[in-house]
Amino acid sequence: MTRHLFLSSLLALSATGALADEIRVLNWQGYGTDLGWAVEAFAEATGHSVVHEYFTSEQEMLTKLRTNPGAYDVVLINAAFTRQARDEGLIGAIDTSGMANFGTVADGFLESELVIDGAVFGVPWTWGLTSFAVNTAAFETVPDSIEVFWDPAHKGRVSIRDDALEVVQFGALATGQDINDIADLDAVEAKLAELMPQIRTFWSSENDWNQFMAAGELDVATYWSGSAARSADMGLPVEFVVPKEGAVAWLDGLSIPDSSTKKEAAVAFIDWMIDPEFYVGWDKEGAPASANAAAADALPDDSFNKRVLGDPDVVARVTFQAPVDDATREKYLALWQGLKARQ
Repeated sequence: MTRHLFLSSLLALSATGALADEIRVLNWQGYGTDLGWAVEAFAEATGHSVVHEYFTSEQEMLTKLRTNPGAYDVVLINAAFTRQARDEGLIGAIDTSGMANFGTVADGFLESELVIDGAVFGVPWTWGLTSFAVNTAAFETVPDSIEVFWDPAHKGRVSIRDDALEVVQFGALATGQDINDIADLDAVEAKLAELMPQIRTFWSSENDWNQFMAAGELDVATYWSGSAARSADMGLPVEFVVPKEGAVAWLDGLSIPDSSTKKEAAVAFIDWMIDPEFYVGWDKEGAPASANAAAADALPDDSFNKRVLGDPDVVARVTFQAPVDDATREKYLALWQGLKARQ
């Protein structure tokens, strides 16, 4: 990697007198920031070392920020949770003026929940889709409808993630409703109740999903776009589908806890994470789509993220998640737990 853009940003930071620090990053495990070669390149260029801690849910992430002030310097936060984190004083506004790569972040992502009252509380980093993938060995023609989950031909060979919000939004798509404004929750529950006899298992992690698919136990399962790219690269016979009913889109940002004492080093690390040079390398290993337009343009034409998520027809069928309040989350959780209890 040439890292010319990254190095120019480091020179700018060096001019401010920034010293080498150890920064602590809070993220999902295996999600870009902890790639060995990327962390090593950052440390070599800046002197800043990077230590990671992980969470397994957004609620756990928020709890770690609440109970460990000063412990973290960079945190991955989904846009649907950024305003809540800001309102609780867990993250602060980010000075992006020293970021060499911020200027090529796609304009649309700067109009998201990551930017509040004109201040950046999360630097747009990656985005992707929650939809489904199929085992191509089980289909002569790849299906174009979410109704494949209810097809009796695939009974006992269907899987969905054990996550209440994902499941309910999946049910909303299946009943023709807006995922961010579900008017008929009873219809969603009824549709999901019809699905339960079809299900072979619930999955909770990418590794689970890959193991079930590698064992030939599944025909179709909900999945994430970036994960599908990695699974295909592993040689699994899978194809990601964005059905005619649409899909759920999400946006992740990199934020800086308000309690961090190493904000300059944190800014440098985030700038490295949005650098096109870094992203092209990450994409080769299976990454979500980049929120940086320059990074997206730098991908080869056969890249999954350029070929699939760069298709305007696909983009027109997706809906980005809006924030979900705690009361609504509790309602969705109760619905999902009730369905599982009756299975």
